[in-house]
Amino acid sequence: MNSNGHLVYRLLLAVDIQAYSKRDVREQLLAQQHLSDALDRAAASVGLDRALWAKQVGGDGELATLPEGVDPAPVAGDFVIRLAAELRAINGERRAGARLRVRLSLHHGTLTAGPFGPAGDAPIVVQRLLDSGPLRRLLAAGTDRDLAYIVSDSLYEDVVQTGFCALPPAGFEQIKVTAKGAVFRGHVYTAGMARVDDGAAGGGDGPPGGARPDARVYDFPALAGQG
Repeated sequence: MNSNGHLVYRLLLAVDIQAYSKRDVREQLLAQQHLSDALDRAAASVGLDRALWAKQVGGDGELATLPEGVDPAPVAGDFVIRLAAELRAINGERRAGARLRVRLSLHHGTLTAGPFGPAGDAPIVVQRLLDSGPLRRLLAAGTDRDLAYIVSDSLYEDVVQTGFCALPPAGFEQIKVTAKGAVFRGHVYTAGMARVDDGAAGGGDGPPGGARPDARVYDFPALAGQG
């Protein structure tokens, strides 16, 4: 990413582990590793290498700036579907300890590199959406849900509504949140999410949990009255 004070336009991704601070040190390390592996595999499934992402990491997640020229449609759709499948596979294999449950936000916009990470409106937007009350409540309300997903208003209009995204526009619900005196608008995915059926998630020979190729999983019930 440019470090000379010039604005660049990029796709940003923010991810956070639910209830991270409630885990002991061993469980925190395990959650970090599982999430990193899941993100690696999900990225690879859409032809991306996370080693090329500019990351600002914390113990419970990361803010990533994707390289110039990345097609946002597969990231907003196929990547998310694969990440959900990877989380299901990880949680299905675990016999003890807390489940790995994650919030994810996407936005595209302008930023510039800084000594402590990217600066600009885009990093602020993606983080505010990640931390929004409606997204947190969506994950907390669903005991069978491993991923809560939100996109910014502009990404929804520019990418999701084009039809090139694997997730349907009708599956999203608009929300509005106010944080530190500013208003942020986004779209939470609340409809069904298709299982990945090529057997890659979790390294098995079939879809996670043995689902049929045409099976659909409804991880995101309607988010009524939020925002």
